[in-house]
Amino acid sequence: MVKAIVGANWGDEGKGKITDMLGQEADIIVRFQGGSNAGHTIINKYGKFALHLLPSGVFYDHTTSIIGNGVALNIPYLFKEVQSIVDRGVPMPKILVSDRAQIMMPYHILFDQYEEERLGGKSFGSTKSGIAPFYSDKYAKIGFQVSELFEEEALREKVDRVCEMKNIILEHMYHKPLINPDELFNLLLDYKKVVEPYVCDVAAYLHQAMKEGKNILLEGQLGALKDPDFGIYPMVTSSSTLASYGAIGAGIPAYEIKNIIAVAKAYSSAVGAGEFVSEIFGDEADELRRRGGDGGEYGATTGRPRRMGWFDAVATRYGCRMQGATEVALTVLDVLGYLDELPVCVGYEIDGVVTKDFPTTVKLAKAKPVYEVLPGWKQEIRGITKYEDLPENCRKYIEFIEKELEVPITMVSNGPGRDEIIKR
Repeated sequence: MVKAIVGANWGDEGKGKITDMLGQEADIIVRFQGGSNAGHTIINKYGKFALHLLPSGVFYDHTTSIIGNGVALNIPYLFKEVQSIVDRGVPMPKILVSDRAQIMMPYHILFDQYEEERLGGKSFGSTKSGIAPFYSDKYAKIGFQVSELFEEEALREKVDRVCEMKNIILEHMYHKPLINPDELFNLLLDYKKVVEPYVCDVAAYLHQAMKEGKNILLEGQLGALKDPDFGIYPMVTSSSTLASYGAIGAGIPAYEIKNIIAVAKAYSSAVGAGEFVSEIFGDEADELRRRGGDGGEYGATTGRPRRMGWFDAVATRYGCRMQGATEVALTVLDVLGYLDELPVCVGYEIDGVVTKDFPTTVKLAKAKPVYEVLPGWKQEIRGITKYEDLPENCRKYIEFIEKELEVPITMVSNGPGRDEIIKR
């Protein structure tokens, strides 16, 4: 049985906690896209962790954690991350790395920084972790696949070829130091030593696991609105954030994904630039940011203050549809207990016409939110374990959102802890 856990919005929806929770029943957890550019925050008996590259199931000794072929594999980062959790008392996780994963190179990270510098005020708000240069190289077919580390002669030749290209750009466009091919080749040999014990034909491994009826969890990064095709292009990431891509990024048939859990926040937040229709500002946003998440709404990777907004039913319904969500997990509901009323964005007004469909970015830039305001419940809901024990206005808020999304909300998170969740 294969389940996917993905974001319905801009990322930051609380997927880490949901993956961590469902990890109890999973045999295998696969990260299928993205790199160390976005983090998942998890709170459990070992403490509070921000994971970036490791799947959120590494805290269980019964799970195998897989880095799929769709991931931007930063080798030193991965093993530093493993070390950092082991140092805090977590048992050494069982990890497999796809032999078809591509390697994040140190120059990808530099090129990311140089480009943001060059763009100045017109930058994409990148996390500067090398993601766009990495995926550009992958699709331009000048990336390095893990399997290539094991053919030294061919690797040496390719290093020279790639350096020649990169150095032209470094010299003439960025005016930065050149890459030394000898140093790069030796670095790749070091990478090989580190990663070798974990390398595996992941597609074959998963094929066998499915035959044996194992429970597999696919964990996505970011959310539907950061997808390069269906998101707020160009303010998106460089790998597909959709559950459908989970089949490709892990190496399994598309029809094997039976359940897709889209995670949505009970309000909106986003890190980085881009159109955000229900965004709020000033004191109102500060208050929500301060109370939000666990310890406030700040990016798990960058520490940047997140942009805040009211729940956007238009964007979230679209996100659920593009993800193919079979169910929705609604997170951080407990945060909203201080509000007298709760605005929900139910439509966008574009050029005087109200639409409930999520448009392309050029139209999105002109959209104004149309709100429906619901009464608040004005009380603390943490500690409640049964749906019917929630305050009436709180249930009405959930049911209103559910009707707007057209997908059942099966889980409601009312606190950051692993067990602070209400199943419906």
